[in-house]
Amino acid sequence: MKVDELLTKAKDGLETKMVYGEPYETDGVTVIVASTVSSGGGGGDGRDQNGRSGEGGGFGLSAKPVGAYVIKDGKLRWEPAVDVNRLLATVGAIVIAALFVATRLAKLKYRAESPADES
Repeated sequence: MKVDELLTKAKDGLETKMVYGEPYETDGVTVIVASTVSSGGGGGDGRDQNGRSGEGGGFGLSAKPVGAYVIKDGKLRWEPAVDVNRLLATVGAIVIAALFVATRLAKLKYRAESPADES
């Protein structure tokens, strides 16, 4: 398959269905899930000094849930998804930064309170 054919097929595969899931209903509540979708692709071809040619390409796709639309009693509301891993990583980074700052401040305070060495 040629590189341009590969990219055309990949592009044609990206549809709204990838961002919004099929609505489903249970007990009078309709839920439509939503995701962020990102993709990338590339390719190239070349020829060596002996006249041989080659080509290649690749395509990547990533999807991550972001939330859901919920319809109940004729009212629509947005329910965001919580990325627990990202939340924990952020809290961990803040705690580590706070520990570094506290350590630095304690060292500065200790130096300020220590009597100067007399030589």
